[in-house]
Amino acid sequence: MTVMAERMSRTSQMSVEEFERIAVIAAKETDDAVRFEFIGGRIGVKKVTDGDHNTIVMWLTRRCMQARSDLDLYQGQGLRVERYREGRARPDGILAPEAHFAGHGDWADPAGVLLVLEVTSYDSDTDLRDRQEKPAAYGEAGIPVYLLIDRDACTVTVHSHPDREDGGYRDTHTVKFGEKVTIPDPVGIELDTETLKNYVR
Repeated sequence: MTVMAERMSRTSQMSVEEFERIAVIAAKETDDAVRFEFIGGRIGVKKVTDGDHNTIVMWLTRRCMQARSDLDLYQGQGLRVERYREGRARPDGILAPEAHFAGHGDWADPAGVLLVLEVTSYDSDTDLRDRQEKPAAYGEAGIPVYLLIDRDACTVTVHSHPDREDGGYRDTHTVKFGEKVTIPDPVGIELDTETLKNYVR
């Protein structure tokens, strides 16, 4: 058992199967007002997004469709993450080939996913969840790129070259809103982030 697996077994709140049952019940009871995630053996709550958050996701959707019409930016799809697929995450966006998730259930394997997107929310969990736990989980799962649009810091961070052994990513590049940033292969597009200045408090 690896150090990560040992740590998970000591700190996990519940099994993945128990979490999935709770997530299904919660989705029905709350009409999707909140969504649960399970990363690092802990349940996290993903709150309802605001208009600016949704606008940012749609902005990226348009940029991706213009540059790569062979790809779709999925919203609401769950992924099995972390090295042993014991985590469950619902990124704000998942960039993958067209119709990639057809026939998949709530929690899909991340194989074939090119990029995951998170847009920070104004809540107390953002630092731990989006800046620490998710890069580790997505890197362990081998997802090539993690794009973090951070509305608190007014930055865009591109995490690339996943480290499947230690978690996280080997390369990170951060730009301030207003600068251009390149999302490396396998995505291979450039974003002008000027408009993101309009969608922060």
